[in-house]
Amino acid sequence: MDQKKKLFKLIPKVDELLEIDSINKLIENMPRKIVVDSIREEIELLRKDIRINSFKEEEVNERISRLPGLIIDRADKKNSYKLKRVINGTGVVIHTNIGRSLISEGIIENIKDIAVNYSNLEYDLDKGERGSRYSHLKDIIVEITGGEDAMVVNNNAAAVLLTLSTIAKNKEVIVSRGELIEIGGSFRIPDVMEQSGAILKAVGTTNKTHLWDFEKAITEETAALLKVHTSNYRILGFASSLSAEELYPLKEKYNLPLIEDLGSGVLIDLSKYGLEYEPTVQESIKNGVDIVTFSGDKLLGGPQAGIIVGKKKYIDSMKKNPLTRAFRVDKFTISALEATLRLYLDERVAVEKIPTLKMLSIDISELEKKAKKLYNSIIGRMDSNNCRLEIVDSYSEVGGGSLPLEKIPTKCIMLSIEKYKVTDFERALREYKVPIITRVYKDNIYIDLRTVREDEFDIIVDGLLYGFNKLKGCIK
Repeated sequence: MDQKKKLFKLIPKVDELLEIDSINKLIENMPRKIVVDSIREEIELLRKDIRINSFKEEEVNERISRLPGLIIDRADKKNSYKLKRVINGTGVVIHTNIGRSLISEGIIENIKDIAVNYSNLEYDLDKGERGSRYSHLKDIIVEITGGEDAMVVNNNAAAVLLTLSTIAKNKEVIVSRGELIEIGGSFRIPDVMEQSGAILKAVGTTNKTHLWDFEKAITEETAALLKVHTSNYRILGFASSLSAEELYPLKEKYNLPLIEDLGSGVLIDLSKYGLEYEPTVQESIKNGVDIVTFSGDKLLGGPQAGIIVGKKKYIDSMKKNPLTRAFRVDKFTISALEATLRLYLDERVAVEKIPTLKMLSIDISELEKKAKKLYNSIIGRMDSNNCRLEIVDSYSEVGGGSLPLEKIPTKCIMLSIEKYKVTDFERALREYKVPIITRVYKDNIYIDLRTVREDEFDIIVDGLLYGFNKLKGCIK
């Protein structure tokens, strides 16, 4: 008999593998189709390897002995959700690619209560009739910011688009050329303005814009003045721009609405916690801005949302704009945002309970303690021949298009991989059941303690062991 055919005959059939207890039990927790597909795919993979390699019979039998484990691993991956939890070891606090701001654990019960039950989403309990979903957030946003009115849409780009569409459709909006920023996903302020129907009138130069640039551009076709806070970059050197406060006299003189897009909304002065100063929403309102737009996630630390706060007459008009229906938020966002905003009623509580603020303000001595604890956990279970381990100083970043120049001192666990390519090990960590996202710098792995919680330490240690076992060939 041909050697290849003989080896193929050694491979068990699908039904035979289904009778193995560990595989059969999978069907209790996942669809049978996933299990059967996983079996067939592993069998086909083995058949392919036999076709292209010169295996001996004992080598094929060894591969067959590993089939149950490989099938279980493949089935688990197939059955897992595409959107899943990961561990952020990068030190980027508001990491756009891995979910931005974390929701405070203390508000989960409120979200769950709304999610699994009916709610008064659009029902006025006092009047016993249809109500507005925007009413649930208005009072608390007004109380915190000092604005006259407020509404919430699904993100800040939508907030800017809705504002301009309502106030300036088919009319001119004057903005500094140095503030025509690009936001995430290659979307740009000029594009958003174009979609709103407003006509962009850029003034000044990239690095310098003066008050007279704005005044010279004002005509009968001018509908508004727009200030865009460059929260995701800075122009340094021979540069100057106008603040909302500096634009205020011009708005008053010509009776024009002043709009400010803050991008990453801040509700407390972060400079008190050792970070770079960032203008707050409250300051914009005090400076006479008519409409302020900002994100509900990012530095605010809530769910993704676009918050609009300011003069009631403009926001009333926005609520009647047909775009509002397309941009409206659901009950989950409203629930999460209201619960997050309530924490801001006491700044001390907000800094302690909102994960983004807590991570940004944590003391370096606390990071040192966390680093030592994780270091000892890894050393206790890791083969020292696999890697060299150190606690090192480094820098975290804010991320999420916020405070771009801020480098925050931090503590990292640095792994120097001795026997394997660092890129292969980094990939293995990403493939763990709870993916671990790290930094790679100069052929070393860095795990930044600023963005790692202590309750994630065991997962990290297990993930590191998984990574080394995978590279050693113990795991496929």
